[in-house]
Amino acid sequence: MQGLYLHVPYCSQRCVYCDFYFVTSSADRSPFVRALCDEIAHYGRRYGHEGVETVYFGGGTPSLLSLEQITEIMEALRKHFDLSKTIEITFELNPEDLNAAYLKGLCSLGVTRPSVGLQSLHERDLQFMNRVHGSLEAEAAIPALQNAGFHSFTVDLIYGIPGQPLSDWNANLQHVIDLKAPHVSAYALTIEEKTPLHRHVRRGLVTPQSDEMYAASYEAAMARLQQAGYQHYEISSFALPGQKARHNERYWNHVNYIGLGPSAQSFRWQSGTTVPAKRWGNVRSLSRYISSLQHEELPVDFAENLSMKELATEYIMLRLRTDSGINLREVYEKYRFDLEQQKRKAIADLEARGLLTAGQVIRLTNRGLLLCDAVTALLIP
Repeated sequence: MQGLYLHVPYCSQRCVYCDFYFVTSSADRSPFVRALCDEIAHYGRRYGHEGVETVYFGGGTPSLLSLEQITEIMEALRKHFDLSKTIEITFELNPEDLNAAYLKGLCSLGVTRPSVGLQSLHERDLQFMNRVHGSLEAEAAIPALQNAGFHSFTVDLIYGIPGQPLSDWNANLQHVIDLKAPHVSAYALTIEEKTPLHRHVRRGLVTPQSDEMYAASYEAAMARLQQAGYQHYEISSFALPGQKARHNERYWNHVNYIGLGPSAQSFRWQSGTTVPAKRWGNVRSLSRYISSLQHEELPVDFAENLSMKELATEYIMLRLRTDSGINLREVYEKYRFDLEQQKRKAIADLEARGLLTAGQVIRLTNRGLLLCDAVTALLIP
């Protein structure tokens, strides 16, 4: 079974922190939809027989597509891939797009899991991030999903926003807890290069939150959500029972997935070859993406073969972020890396410092999650 990711590159405007590929053009989106359907047909001829476990519409803002355009895409998926055993179809939306008719249409098309970028309930935060929606639309988002009959959905929140007091962050958390959002993703605001936020910080126009404030906000998320019954199953992901993001787990578990749309990436194991696995990615250009497929060419920008050492490194980096942790036997049998032997001293030191628990499975403690990147650097090959 495989997963499918579809990148819809349209946004109404640019969020100050975003470094994903997107365009803000309001031009006709039909050429993109036709190109995407052509790419779906191509990969369906190669891999359609394998069956699809999860589908994820990301972006960008997929909810800028009309229901008619989403219908065309879903028909292409069902024509060229076996979706008979698909257990999850996620669709990203923004709060300003959550009208009853649109949500009902998504449900009828097979979407099982909306993903809504709340980010914050506070007007000042939303204006700083240059979000389209306001606080009233953010507050109405979860009831809108529940009224539309969705029992599974996720909401995104962002902490570490400059000037955001801890009280406001706690209020955001309490809102999603009170409304029993099935899944919450709590992300730290990161300052990525080539974003407006990065330029503002370099010019001294914005002062980032202190490390202490980031830590306090993250600790508040862990404490409040865990106390409310959410399982903290990945560094940024909290789920009520039975509500984990199955598609995201594919990435963390190194399972095959195909990326469709501009900038989307794919990963596949290659049995029977000397190369264990392969990754490739599409061009970060909507015009080039459409043009390539119009000329019956794949819009691939790069392709790379992955060695066992590279795969072991990725496995450790990804699994340390999850509550599943690193299974020492699995990392040796699947990736041929003896982590226990090669990193014995580092593991012992990190355990003594209270950053991880060791054994057949290595897991980060809550304190270790705060320093995940530093711990990972000590354990990778």
